[in-house]
Amino acid sequence: MSETSDNGERIAKYLARAGIASRREVERMIEDGRVKINGKTLETPAFKVTGKEQIEVDGNPVEDKPATRLWRYHKPSGLVTTHKDPEGRETVFDKLPKDMGRVISIGRLDLTSEGLLLLTNDGALARALELPSTAWMRRYRARAFGKIDEGGVRELERGITVEGIKYGPMEVEIERETGSNVWLNIGIREGKNREVRKALDAVGLRVNRLIRTAYGPFQLGQLEAGEIKSVPGRVLADQCGHLVELSVTTGEAVAKKRAPLRKPGRPQRSAAPRPPARSRQSSGPGSRPGSRPQTGPKKGPRR
Repeated sequence: MSETSDNGERIAKYLARAGIASRREVERMIEDGRVKINGKTLETPAFKVTGKEQIEVDGNPVEDKPATRLWRYHKPSGLVTTHKDPEGRETVFDKLPKDMGRVISIGRLDLTSEGLLLLTNDGALARALELPSTAWMRRYRARAFGKIDEGGVRELERGITVEGIKYGPMEVEIERETGSNVWLNIGIREGKNREVRKALDAVGLRVNRLIRTAYGPFQLGQLEAGEIKSVPGRVLADQCGHLVELSVTTGEAVAKKRAPLRKPGRPQRSAAPRPPARSRQSSGPGSRPGSRPQTGPKKGPRR
């Protein structure tokens, strides 16, 4: 099948938004003859979907695009962020509720990293939030073996090149030292492969625990390891509507147009996930990962 409809949405974008695969992966699936339109094998990724077609992928019918969904998931250490692992290791997706349907991750966390992982059923949203141009801050707490001085901090803040790969400026805060280890709060905007580990290693620190606490305006908060929570539709539209066209359930209706343009990453006060509680006692190795030490006693209300 080679004809292309005049109006509609390109098939690769449509299937990506339906959570089937990324656009590039969909194009490869079309090349391999795995996609059919009205019973005929599709031959071109230029085909546009109008909503009247019967679409099949690998013989399975593709339902109408569901409302865009986003979830916050607390990834435990020991899971890989891929749908199928060639080494047979357990994946993040093996642990998700079966009634979630097919979802994809926004970025990745490596095997031993833990903390916030965003999941969505919308491939276009995932791509938008991963783009360097979106520039959302990813925040981590890192425990590392070794010592770091102000010179090392400044080097990371300026940006560092490791083995020919340039990593952008980082936000770095020394939280505290515990014996031979140091706890750091790190903020990055690119999210290159193992970026935090490689950058810290270059200044003499060996990371032995890495916890993502935030991705843009979305925070780990009080999620327990393995816990997953859906982001309300209104929050999703407010935070991401300026980045990509969304179809999200807000409670009263399904919105299918762009939300008003607003500054990226600015959290909605009333509904965005709350930041973790600040408690000195909760900063140890066995504590809840999202927390940070309290710097002083809270002041009571003025009288």
